[in-house]
Amino acid sequence: MAAERMVVVGGDAAGMTAASQARRLKGRHELEIVAFERGHFASYSACGIPYWVGGDVSDRDDLIARTPREHAERDIDLRMRTEVRELDVPGQRVLARDLETGRETWTGYDKLVLATGASPLRPPLPGIDAPGVHGVQSLDDGQALIDTLAGSKGRHAVVIGAGYIGVEMAEALLRHGFEVTVLHRDEQPMSTLDPDMGRLVNEAMTGMGITVLGGAAVTEIRTGEDGRVRAVATRDSEYPADVVVLGIGVRPRTELAEAAGLPLGESGGLLTDLSMRVRGHEDIWAGGDCVEVLDLVSGRTRHIALGTHANKHGQVIGANTGGGYATFPGVVGTAVSKVCDVEIARTGLREKEARAVGLRFVTVTAESTSRAGYYPGAQTMTVKMTAERGTGRLLGVQIVGGEGAGKRVDVAAVALTAGMTVERMTVLDLGYAPPFSPVWDPVLVAARKAVRKVREAN
Repeated sequence: MAAERMVVVGGDAAGMTAASQARRLKGRHELEIVAFERGHFASYSACGIPYWVGGDVSDRDDLIARTPREHAERDIDLRMRTEVRELDVPGQRVLARDLETGRETWTGYDKLVLATGASPLRPPLPGIDAPGVHGVQSLDDGQALIDTLAGSKGRHAVVIGAGYIGVEMAEALLRHGFEVTVLHRDEQPMSTLDPDMGRLVNEAMTGMGITVLGGAAVTEIRTGEDGRVRAVATRDSEYPADVVVLGIGVRPRTELAEAAGLPLGESGGLLTDLSMRVRGHEDIWAGGDCVEVLDLVSGRTRHIALGTHANKHGQVIGANTGGGYATFPGVVGTAVSKVCDVEIARTGLREKEARAVGLRFVTVTAESTSRAGYYPGAQTMTVKMTAERGTGRLLGVQIVGGEGAGKRVDVAAVALTAGMTVERMTVLDLGYAPPFSPVWDPVLVAARKAVRKVREAN
């Protein structure tokens, strides 16, 4: 009996994790695995690119988890610089083009895994493709930016967008000695936070010497006589720029799937069931940044581009395509980042998101420290907590503070996943010693305040 063939489109976290997990469960005589990756690198950490650019990670190869040769040693046929250009779902085959030779070939499949990732948003602005304007989605992007920074005679940098990538790249550019300006459309940076918490990030970035301008919609990227970027223009002003970094966000890369008639959600991400199988298609799975996932708090699907999810999706897909069984139940929207010494974390719903699904809620804000106040090195932090009126169910937590603040969001993520109330949270048996926490952990301080607020509101 001939081996089944599993075709994977996309050679990063979700795709190659799925391939590796399937291979652990089935040998090459039972399952042939062919993977296509259009870039120069596979199985790398895109989340680490800002820290490589900033100098925290010294070598690009440190971000690569497994090379094509290592995949080949595991009987996974990973074809680099090969782009899948068409999906023939009725015929169960894909059309792939070798980007070096231009040769195109059809490859049949018994099982198809779509892990095409996400594309950085590039608004159709004049000058957006000029030399000196960079996205930071791939290792190739990171290397191009590093080369530009090394060769730049000027020292002005503009970051467009103030989400996770925007603030992380602002820090990286600052560490290269550039004068950094961050332009963004929203009231405050980090629109994944409520505006009052985003204001804390704004204040911290400003204190570091970064110019942060909200409500600044970019209208044009202006170039000099040499064609290179020289300034970024908004409706009201112009900002000198020797390098521009785009941190506007990403969208699911699902053009192939859309052309093939596969189901997409509101944000354009592929829709799957709990096994990560594309809805209505028994032989197609999808995972990573190209899918929408269930938000366990709101009950709606949403697009969240994070490596943590992509790796978990890959594990689930690999188990199911390899003859095992696994499910991915959903997410609560946890993310953590930093800009210089300020840590930023969130999980669950923002106020805007809670209103959008018809929830009634209360919010509280608590100031605390990372350690006992008398212990050296204690850092301040602000914790904002949102709870449902009536039930007291935890809906969301946001944290901004010094060292030790960010990972505290994990306590809230577990509580959200378990559907806990804020009252139940107040008696959680968390670890305590003066070097690690006050007697009342900052998250529990916020929970106690939320309990009182819920009772007052009822």
